[in-house]
Amino acid sequence: MSTATDTPIAQGTPPRVLAWRRFRRNRPAVGALILLVLLAASSLLAPVISPYPHTLQDLELGATPPSAAHWLGTDDLGRDLLSRLLHGGRISLAVGLCATFVSLCIGVAYGALSGYAGGRTDNLMMRIVDILYALPFTVFVIILMVVFGRNLLLLFVAIGAVEWLTMARIVRGQVLALREQTFIRAARVLGYSHARILARHIVPNVIGPVIVYTTLTVPRVILLESFLSFLGLGIRAPMSSWGLLIGDGARMMESYPWMLIFPGVTLSATLLALNLIGDALRDALDPRALR
Repeated sequence: MSTATDTPIAQGTPPRVLAWRRFRRNRPAVGALILLVLLAASSLLAPVISPYPHTLQDLELGATPPSAAHWLGTDDLGRDLLSRLLHGGRISLAVGLCATFVSLCIGVAYGALSGYAGGRTDNLMMRIVDILYALPFTVFVIILMVVFGRNLLLLFVAIGAVEWLTMARIVRGQVLALREQTFIRAARVLGYSHARILARHIVPNVIGPVIVYTTLTVPRVILLESFLSFLGLGIRAPMSSWGLLIGDGARMMESYPWMLIFPGVTLSATLLALNLIGDALRDALDPRALR
């Protein structure tokens, strides 16, 4: 006698429904998604739920360990670490999402054009990508920040502008496999423009790998922003980000370890959650699994 789990999937079930079912069965990924939503909601509502203003200094209090008044302790200037952590999450997550969106737009457009054009155009465009790959990304971002000045908008653009190369390669490979498919040839025969074929037939069919890689790009971008802030080239006080907090904590690690532990654990948990979600999406959107 068959059980509910043995019942075959009904014919005609949309692939997105099958993907969602597979994703829900991955308990670590679901837990990671819940954790990420809680972190994002807490950061978004930081001005409301923060126990103290994140810029409020109490020099007489100074650095104190976690207590009933300050759950995560205070830093060397007497600022509440929980409040700074919540506000720092707004910056770190915003950089991760916005810079990833920039890299997504550039990478998808560049890769789709390269793969669809083919021939010498594709070869030339990919050689440009190879040249850019040879450049040290972090040094390139640092140069941009030094030349054009440091502000949040430039940070989004600078990081996104160096993170699109792998996305372009992934999209280009998918488009090369699609451009000779029957439905693409039929669209050409019907007289559709190249722009319409790309927008309505090519790009929608590469969305699966794009979504997966996007979820894996966000933690890379957050880590890069944290590294720049750690070096003093990213977010500057009185603003805060997780990287800036980790940099401050690292300098006082021996005397005030909680200043490093809590931001480090928060950043690590966020990166782990994003990677778990990305791996789960890769498995859920695998065409061989959607049967």
